[in-house]
Amino acid sequence: MSAEAVRIAVALPTGGTEVSGLWSAAPDSSATVALAHGAGAGMEHPFLAGLTDALVAEGISVLRFVFPYVEAGRRMPGPATHAVATWAGVQAWLASAAPGRYVAAGKSYGGRMASVATSEGVIAPARLVYLGYPLHPPGRPDKPRREHLSAISVPQLFVEGENDPFIDPRDQFDEVIASCRNAQVHWIAGGNHSFEVKGARRPADEIGAGLAPVVADFARGA
Repeated sequence: MSAEAVRIAVALPTGGTEVSGLWSAAPDSSATVALAHGAGAGMEHPFLAGLTDALVAEGISVLRFVFPYVEAGRRMPGPATHAVATWAGVQAWLASAAPGRYVAAGKSYGGRMASVATSEGVIAPARLVYLGYPLHPPGRPDKPRREHLSAISVPQLFVEGENDPFIDPRDQFDEVIASCRNAQVHWIAGGNHSFEVKGARRPADEIGAGLAPVVADFARGA
């Protein structure tokens, strides 16, 4: 499906800038999802493209966008303040182009930055969706990224692969979910951090599209 290329103004601590976005409007849209990429991939990654197309088919409009480090051609994420400022710019863009409630979603890093922006009161999405929340670096459960999650009052959906090293050990992840005010988990049986399942190879766009019904149902929730 075709998407409209857009520019999104972002007020960074170092000054104003713009980042690229892709707007996919669904006819008679029932909800809008702002969809951020993970740390190692931009907004045109096949996983996000497949998810977007399937969400639009479900009647959900989608705004994909990049963080400033990707816009600048860098590979490593910049300061968290830059990502939070980008989420603020996305919210302002949506307020003008698609006013009404929206859901903030993101793959791994992008979803975590949405949660930080929400916990700090910078953005106010109706709901949050994490596509593989990176609770800690693989093998480093001693460095959890969890403190802010319990401060979030809006519903949170964690879409998680059962074999994701970013949430192992499972007991720790379960404790985090229990500490949240309003959170639920949708498990992908046998899935890793990219939702790939050993012995059942599928293209990334197909994997993304397969998550659309779950995300759409949650996005439409009251």
